[in-house]
Amino acid sequence: MPYRLVLPPIPPEQRTPLVEALVGIIQMQAEQIQRQEEQIELLKEEIRILKGLKKRPRFKPSGMEEQTETDKSQDEGKKDTRRPGSDKRDKTAKLVIHEDKIIAPSRRIPRGSRFKGYRDVVVQELQIQCHNTRYRLERWVTPQGESLCGELPAELAGYHFGPKLRSYILYQHHNCQVTQPLLHEQLREWGIDISTGAIDAILTSDQDQFHAEKDALLTRGLATARYVTVDDSGARHQGHNGYVTQIGNAFFAWFCSTFSKSRINFLTLLCAGQVCYRINKYALEYMGEQGLPAAPIQALVRATERVIDDAVGWEAHLDRLGIHLERHRRIATEGALLGTLAARGLTDLVIVSDDAGQFNVLQHALCWIHSERLIHQMLPLNEDHREDIERVRDQLWELYADLKAYKLKPRKRQRPRLERAFDALFTQKTRYQGLNELLKRLYQNKEELLQVLERPEIPLHTNDSERDVRDYVKKRKVSGGTRSDLGRQCRDTFTSLKKTCRKLGVSFWDYLNDRISQVGLIPPLPDLVAAAATE
Repeated sequence: MPYRLVLPPIPPEQRTPLVEALVGIIQMQAEQIQRQEEQIELLKEEIRILKGLKKRPRFKPSGMEEQTETDKSQDEGKKDTRRPGSDKRDKTAKLVIHEDKIIAPSRRIPRGSRFKGYRDVVVQELQIQCHNTRYRLERWVTPQGESLCGELPAELAGYHFGPKLRSYILYQHHNCQVTQPLLHEQLREWGIDISTGAIDAILTSDQDQFHAEKDALLTRGLATARYVTVDDSGARHQGHNGYVTQIGNAFFAWFCSTFSKSRINFLTLLCAGQVCYRINKYALEYMGEQGLPAAPIQALVRATERVIDDAVGWEAHLDRLGIHLERHRRIATEGALLGTLAARGLTDLVIVSDDAGQFNVLQHALCWIHSERLIHQMLPLNEDHREDIERVRDQLWELYADLKAYKLKPRKRQRPRLERAFDALFTQKTRYQGLNELLKRLYQNKEELLQVLERPEIPLHTNDSERDVRDYVKKRKVSGGTRSDLGRQCRDTFTSLKKTCRKLGVSFWDYLNDRISQVGLIPPLPDLVAAAATE
């Protein structure tokens, strides 16, 4: 039987501060015991999986975002009784017909019959076959003894595999999570004489054009963005735990894998490959807010070097100034990186995050879904707790729906009402001490949670970032991690390009074919991002 604590009712006259404190301690200990029981169940489930037994059932997420969507049919006073998916489209209206085949009736057509046209049946098919081309390059010798030879097309120079095949290998590996051994087996069965080394070379070598386009994505994206959502996840490399950081919005997604998830790492990534350390007003204000003592600040102010162009030079600069404590060096480095971002005009950029500390820079906003999730995951210890949790969640959902409506039609006179609703929600007292502490902690994030009142264009959640970074979770399950630095770079590059293509409505397959075949019909993705942001 699972552990369940049932506290007896305590009369109001006996609820002294000491009793309240003891009740809170008991509740926290009961929650810890219940979480330990859940951890034991997870370990038991893993054992069941290893033994080939059935898994335990999964619980659905809260669904706050979906349940607060406005139903258009209800807005019009009509109930939508159609089954899901009943709005059928003509599946063949936009298909390109490559071949027509006319089929007459199998029976003999009697004399005097009238022709009534055709009944069209469109059948989609895929042709997969090996197609080998032998290029016979003519060789000539001129009367002067000069040798002349034909040249391969530019897209084939240096390759023994055509652009379609190379695009297919990249697409299958980076988009469909197909591993290299499976790709090798598949291609060999189709008659392609290719080695595992050749597949690895196609996936990782000579991808400079893709790396350059990916790097330009962040520079152009930050230059045109008013906000970005961010997230990170695990990304193992060379057998060690690492992290991948996602930065993006509705028009682009950019990924970079490192061995750190610190604030310095995040600020370095925001510099978009042009890292420098700048001491200016913005940097000094940050250092003061973070509690850097006056002596290191004065040393930085008196120094004649106000801009350092590389990390090694910056570390040497701190050594010369006598700033040796690790905490002081960290705050000074964060401030100098923020000074660089401020000099580039990013002080108004809103960073929407899940409340991870490394992302709390510039104009910071928090994800409401993560805040609601904390309440949703609380463990009620009795019926009173369960009722209080459900009531608080209902109130939060109502406020969230009001904020979504405000985003669509922002009106300044609505702000006081929404702020009062926020205060009432997060300052209320419930019968669950653990819930009271959580509400108190969330109330301290009022400015970040209500950032949308000042900036209605920002999202209320980081769902897009979580969806974007899910590819790394799937790759981690399929292959564990990367082994070479080049492989890690290619993983970040092609995931960034693929996700950006999806957001811009560009086919990733067409994009790969366009770049590898050197056709140039699809404009550079950074240009498309800038155009979409401008519109």
